[in-house]
Amino acid sequence: MTFDWKNLAALTLSVGLAAACGAQTAPVDGQKPADGAVPAAAPALSAPSGPLPTPSITGPLAAPPPAIFDAGPFGKLAVNGILDGMGTWTGNYIAGDHAANAALSNGQIFLQKTDGWFQFYLQAGAYDLPALGAPFLATDKTMTDLYGPVPVAFVKLQAAKNTSIEIGSLPTLIGAEYTFTFENMNIDRGLLWNQENAVNRGVQINQTIGKFTASLSWNDGFYSDRFTWLSGSLAYTKGAHSLAFVAGGNYNQTAFQTVATPVQNNSSIYNVIYTYSKGSWIVQPYFQYTNVPGTEAIGVVRGASTTGGAILVNHTFKHGFSLPFRWEYIASSGSAAENAVNLMYGPGSSATSFTVTPTFQYGGFFVRGDLAFVHAMNITPGDAFGRLGMAANQPHAAAEIGFMFGNNMAEKR
Repeated sequence: MTFDWKNLAALTLSVGLAAACGAQTAPVDGQKPADGAVPAAAPALSAPSGPLPTPSITGPLAAPPPAIFDAGPFGKLAVNGILDGMGTWTGNYIAGDHAANAALSNGQIFLQKTDGWFQFYLQAGAYDLPALGAPFLATDKTMTDLYGPVPVAFVKLQAAKNTSIEIGSLPTLIGAEYTFTFENMNIDRGLLWNQENAVNRGVQINQTIGKFTASLSWNDGFYSDRFTWLSGSLAYTKGAHSLAFVAGGNYNQTAFQTVATPVQNNSSIYNVIYTYSKGSWIVQPYFQYTNVPGTEAIGVVRGASTTGGAILVNHTFKHGFSLPFRWEYIASSGSAAENAVNLMYGPGSSATSFTVTPTFQYGGFFVRGDLAFVHAMNITPGDAFGRLGMAANQPHAAAEIGFMFGNNMAEKR
């Protein structure tokens, strides 16, 4: 079963926006404009007091409020974006990689409508998705091999005050770290993220009841275009504390594989995520378990699982300085002797990582750097680090600098 959700979403939005360009300004949500109708050529409307919830940003980076403009029958639309670049250095890099790399981290625009019963979100542009313990992939190859120039695009139907339905290319519910560099405490995604999916195409229902928030999604898992995955999350929030249970898995087995659709597309994934966020502190420990069953159609003779945990911490100081820190440990089951599937650095391998990311932000401008170290254990020779795959350690450094932009009247941090 295949369907190109991105093309449908992009076509729908393009037609709607084209119509809006030549239309008269209409009241938003049926409300009467103050002092009569607003002229069609009205200037940009004032921005909201803070950033919008999409794209999600954990911190310490903070997006400025978006620019708001009137789009005729679409009502008020919000637009913001990011432009930044990065450079990396990796010791014991694997064959085919390089010690030093440079790339455009993000050159993206976010366009969205966030009020009324019909809403949408469109994220378009260039991006790179660096991850610890994995080879570097250039920006153009990342876009080609993974999610294309429109990685996230969906329509949101606000069915009731606390009920919504999203359709399109959606951010995954799985894991504590988001997909794009600017959304997370650290530049590079972590070892646990390497076992997770990132973008799903499908349908998601969201419901809020008091302090509980629940989501259920039918989707294509690891971007397989085979709609055989179910994902769900249940979160409880009280004040500065939040506890979430997340699960997802393939209720069928699929043989389709690409860079975006690895063997983990046949897996099941479970998370328990606790978040404390108050004042200058964010503390987020989480647990993850994954299981990949044997699948003869793709040559997986014996399945394997991973069990891991991580702690992500950020402390914000004065004058725009922050210091995020991440620690991780993950272990896989199985052995080479029993021909188990390799999920890390050989069957039965494990690894730990440490990452610290000094960060400075002033208004939309930011600069930060990762200093990280990965140590692998019980490796299979040829599957670990170094050009021969024999090294157990990999030091890593990255720097990222750029701008997040929105309303030009946004206050500087």
